[in-house]
Amino acid sequence: MPQALEYFLMSWTDPSLLGLIAAGTFAGIYIGALPGLSVTMAVSILISFTFTWDVNAALALMGGVFCGGVYGGSRSAILLNIPGTPAAVATAFDGYPLAKLGEAGKAIGVSTVVSVIGGYLGILVLAIAAPMVSEVALMFAPRDYLLLAIIGLLLVGSLSGDSLAKGLFAAALGVIIGMVGLDPLTAEGRFTFGLVPLLNGISYVAAMIGFFGVAEALFQIRQLGTAGVKQDVSRILPAWRTVFRFLPLSIRSSVIGVIIGALPGTGGDIAALIAYDQAKRTVTNPSRPFGQGAYEGLVAPESANNAAVGGTYIPMLTLGIPGDAVTAIMIGALFIHGLKPGPLLMVETPHLFWFIVGGLVLANSFLLVFGLTGIRLFTRVAECPRGILIPIIILLSIIGTYSIQNSMVDVYWMLAFGILGYFLKVYRFELGPIILGVILGPLMDVSFRRAILSQEGSTLGLLSDLVSHPISAALTAAAVLLVLNQTPLWRRLRRPGRVAAL
Repeated sequence: MPQALEYFLMSWTDPSLLGLIAAGTFAGIYIGALPGLSVTMAVSILISFTFTWDVNAALALMGGVFCGGVYGGSRSAILLNIPGTPAAVATAFDGYPLAKLGEAGKAIGVSTVVSVIGGYLGILVLAIAAPMVSEVALMFAPRDYLLLAIIGLLLVGSLSGDSLAKGLFAAALGVIIGMVGLDPLTAEGRFTFGLVPLLNGISYVAAMIGFFGVAEALFQIRQLGTAGVKQDVSRILPAWRTVFRFLPLSIRSSVIGVIIGALPGTGGDIAALIAYDQAKRTVTNPSRPFGQGAYEGLVAPESANNAAVGGTYIPMLTLGIPGDAVTAIMIGALFIHGLKPGPLLMVETPHLFWFIVGGLVLANSFLLVFGLTGIRLFTRVAECPRGILIPIIILLSIIGTYSIQNSMVDVYWMLAFGILGYFLKVYRFELGPIILGVILGPLMDVSFRRAILSQEGSTLGLLSDLVSHPISAALTAAAVLLVLNQTPLWRRLRRPGRVAAL
């Protein structure tokens, strides 16, 4: 134990490691805030710079960028309705309405504090229960990932606004967009129409920037003569009363984030969407209606996506399986430095585990400091006149989309989605379900086919497994309850006084 404590505090006592974590966290915040400059891209670029470094220094810098980047996406989501990272998609649902109400400063302050709370809880689970959580995650079969994707798509009811039919249409459109490209199992083209550029598929980041950023900019052209909303930045750090009010929701959402993050191949974007839906269904007296500036709609996704950071490290360090795209790159970095991620890592180099845990704790501490700085400057963006702000949004959208793969094809798709998103907004379609479909559609497709293959093509065998295995049965029950929750009869029964009358 003394040796574990020594390695835990190594980055706290070594000035060079301390500086690298601070620099990584600071850079990650502003990388995440710029649309298109993803955390995955930043960490992959860092590998080329750090492969000659000491492994501790490399992991310290990458860990700081990871923590800062996941949080940073919330800033552009709140101020411009452009999620800087996929994990911030759900943040925009209530974060941007808060900015339109002049409360961007308070919104960023609240998101910073709950992000740090979620991050600490995720690290706590990583430190205490990593082997146990990894064993549970390893028990998930393809059918369970299928059910998880279905449950995610059923969230469309919470994101559809007043019309479930419009939400279902938007989600189906997102699934179709996510299916474009090479089939992941057969390598055959799907929905490509013989066009070579479509073989690589459509980047969901380009779709996200188009539907949220460009569509919002085009929608605001109708208010071109109006000035920006004056933001109240008199108090950035939320009061203790506010923190304690949202603490139970933050903890519940953080638990969701850790669990989803520990499932290989998921990550903070799915965790944030599920946490947002959970908050919308369970919070009885929100500060405002969800989708119109409810702080609960900001607290839930921000707690979950930052807690998912600790969750994604769990399968990487204990099983050698990446929790998301960033930890997949980190596995490559560990191999480059001569280490073997997985069970042997915990046996042969346990000190590295505690070094990573200590570094993540320190990165979250810096996140609180850096996250509460520069807010007054950032909120100036939301105060810009529409005639200045709209070109800035479109320019950032183009630069961010092009930087994903240095491809003009992505830019064309982004602009097309922006125009389509504008017309959908005009006719009161919610755009959130589209991104939900883009993210979860491919996961559902691959998981379903792998589940069928595991049953040698037997649909009945798959249906039997859905109720005979404990995890599958629990997820199936959750999916059925979500379906019932969408039916008009169930909604009528839930109306106040209805049950007593019956």
